[in-house]
Amino acid sequence: MIALSTADVWMLVAIGLLLLVLVFLAVAEMGLSRISKHRAQSLADSGNKSGRSLLWLVSEPERWVNPLLLTVNICQTVQATLTGIVANRLFGGAGVAIGVVLNVIVFFVLAEAVPKTYAVIYPEQAAKLAARPVSALVRFPLLRWVSRGLIGLTNMIVKGKGLDKGPFVNEQELLGIVETAAEEGVVEHEERELIESIIEFGDTVVREVMVPRPDMVTVEYLSTVTQALDVAIEHGYSRMPVLGPGEDDDIVGLAYTKDLMRTEREGGGARPVTDLVRPVRFVPEHKPLNRLMREMQAEKFHLAIVADEYGAIAGLITLEDCLEELVGDIVDEYDEEDAEIVHQADGSYLVDGRVAIDELDEVLDTELPDDDWDTLGGLVFNTLGHVPTEGEHLVSHGWRFTVREMEGRRIKRVEITREPETADDGELVDADR
Repeated sequence: MIALSTADVWMLVAIGLLLLVLVFLAVAEMGLSRISKHRAQSLADSGNKSGRSLLWLVSEPERWVNPLLLTVNICQTVQATLTGIVANRLFGGAGVAIGVVLNVIVFFVLAEAVPKTYAVIYPEQAAKLAARPVSALVRFPLLRWVSRGLIGLTNMIVKGKGLDKGPFVNEQELLGIVETAAEEGVVEHEERELIESIIEFGDTVVREVMVPRPDMVTVEYLSTVTQALDVAIEHGYSRMPVLGPGEDDDIVGLAYTKDLMRTEREGGGARPVTDLVRPVRFVPEHKPLNRLMREMQAEKFHLAIVADEYGAIAGLITLEDCLEELVGDIVDEYDEEDAEIVHQADGSYLVDGRVAIDELDEVLDTELPDDDWDTLGGLVFNTLGHVPTEGEHLVSHGWRFTVREMEGRRIKRVEITREPETADDGELVDADR
């Protein structure tokens, strides 16, 4: 080991100053990323000294993200280089290794973990502390020019979307931001649910929302207007699919209740319902729901028949089904609402077989398999591998699923209870017959 020279001392001083700068930049990065525009606006309106600068930064994050990250990169590169030089002069050949270890430990703890943890715990204080210095930093012309130049170079290399506005947030990160905002009281619980529904809406396909074929209310091909109107009044529907002749179970069109009522009133109750059939749209079961909803709005139709890959009728979907996927169930004063998930006094659940797996996951706080099915009935039916009888059960993810009610070959009700002796490893356990 050799004595420190004047140059070594100045390099150590520079390393210390760079450490302080990196601490500040870490606080700034985390604090600014966690403060909402709404909160920044409130601080600006209240006359806070940092409010206006904070609002300017938060309103357009691309103003500060790239310049700040570039500054961090420059500081880290310079301090790592200086640390390596000093360590090599002091410790010889082993100095580089010693410098790397010290650099990683000291700078990770002091310039990353500690300041970012502080900013996570006290985001508002961190954002106010960083607002004016960062605002001045990102206004520095040379830094802006270099940042834009590097982004331009990146866009030349990475074709397509580019990085004109800096880093992009993916869907999971956006959901995380919404969850954090809800926990901090920035958005209400109902607002959070609506935002999450909108984000997830683009990933939903028609098959997940449609009314399945066994639940469809249809009108027979040979029905009269009066008979069809009786079905419409009994079920309270404004549109009903009309079945075609033969055994193909095909749909020839839609019967509108208003047409049936008008014809009945004019004395045409004995006419065949096929005289009043209107055209119907067919859509594939894997069509994205957002695309279907836009088509319904643009082309002014409220109901479509869903077909599977073989052309068979899989179900139907309405504009109301699409809206309910966004805002939740829409129930009027005439709807008879039966609870699909009933939490019983003994802690078990009595669940309708049509309940979606993802909805059940939220209630049970688990992740049930859903690769080849969408509903609880599909899970039980496909796992057992046969049409079950009442009383049969299977175990999955620490829960016991017992079939309580069948409707023909369809699973209507399933009782779900905790299985304490089963390891929660996510594996399906063979059912007892």
